[in-house]
Amino acid sequence: MSRFRLCPSPTQAAILREHCRHARFVWNLAVEQHAFWRPGRARAPRYIEQCRQLTEARATYDWLRGGSHMIQQQALRDFDQAVKYFVGGTHRRPTWRKGGRAEGFRIVAVKPGHVRRLSRKTGDVWVPKAGWVRFRWSRQVPRAKSYRVTLDRAGRWHIAFAVIPEPVPSPGNGEIVGIDRGVTVSAALSTGVMLKVPRLSPQRQRRLRRLQRRLSRAARGSSRRTNVRLAVARLRLREVDARKDWVEKASTDLARTFDLIRVENLGIGQMTRSVRGTTSNPGRRVRQKSGLNREILASGWGLLVQRLEDKAPGRVERISPAFTSQRCSACGTIDARARESQAAFRCRYCAFTCNADVNAARNIAVGHTVTARGRSPLGGRMNREPQLKLPAG
Repeated sequence: MSRFRLCPSPTQAAILREHCRHARFVWNLAVEQHAFWRPGRARAPRYIEQCRQLTEARATYDWLRGGSHMIQQQALRDFDQAVKYFVGGTHRRPTWRKGGRAEGFRIVAVKPGHVRRLSRKTGDVWVPKAGWVRFRWSRQVPRAKSYRVTLDRAGRWHIAFAVIPEPVPSPGNGEIVGIDRGVTVSAALSTGVMLKVPRLSPQRQRRLRRLQRRLSRAARGSSRRTNVRLAVARLRLREVDARKDWVEKASTDLARTFDLIRVENLGIGQMTRSVRGTTSNPGRRVRQKSGLNREILASGWGLLVQRLEDKAPGRVERISPAFTSQRCSACGTIDARARESQAAFRCRYCAFTCNADVNAARNIAVGHTVTARGRSPLGGRMNREPQLKLPAG
């Protein structure tokens, strides 16, 4: 999708918020209907039946009839598609939408005249009930048949045109790169290049901690709590925007430079699970694990691979991560003690030294995996206690 910053007037913003409330209300009604279904009961109503019920509800309630029928109907169609994804096993079950989170609605049947350019940096789009709403023309707007308007937690409006972008063409140079993802170094390439996700500056991090303490003391429902929550959301979204921008630039550069990109097949969802446990069986080192989970999620591991697969389809390979950080990329010896620290790797068999992340990235680039017998396909041996070669004499 191509997303742009939407700049509605105060009157238009009130109308857009009303559209979001209607879409959220219809979505939650559909979730409630499906929540009552159990095996042995009658099938939950599907899209056609829900549209008929929506028509009856609009005829009964004036506040619902005052909204856009297209927006409310598209909320039902989006829910129906989400149910199909869940049944197919590719997505989770559709859940409730809460006010202030996941706010948005979708418009379909967009005609070419519904989007126009006013100046070099300004355009406007036609939104039902709100009229022409301006947005920032930051790049070329694609021809799309639908778009989605969203509101984030910081109060910013965006419009995203639904189009499938063209993949980045392959350079045709036959080069292969391996990417090792980490916390200290977000992405280490087999070429020796190290990429790091931008984070908040120390001054903004201190301000964020102060605001979080102030938020914990504010009374629920007060204006002070609302203002502090918005300030926290602005700082959080500043970091999120910087991470997304870094991912887009890094993935485009990698897709343009290399023919084949290899990454580790990591189960990020399992890696970032909480270890809090239960009251009867509490977890251990919960704070340390929570901090590690935050750092993993803030490094953009999953988003980087997702965007690489979108921009370079068929040119991204996932390999097993087994022993990639313990294997020497020079001689193939696997030694659990070769990694002396987070950044230093020294093979005790051939005395090869390298950055630990770069060494792992080189193993990923070659595509080395280790079998259950402890040997790599290319003959590298697994040596827990290798004998060092001493010079003669």
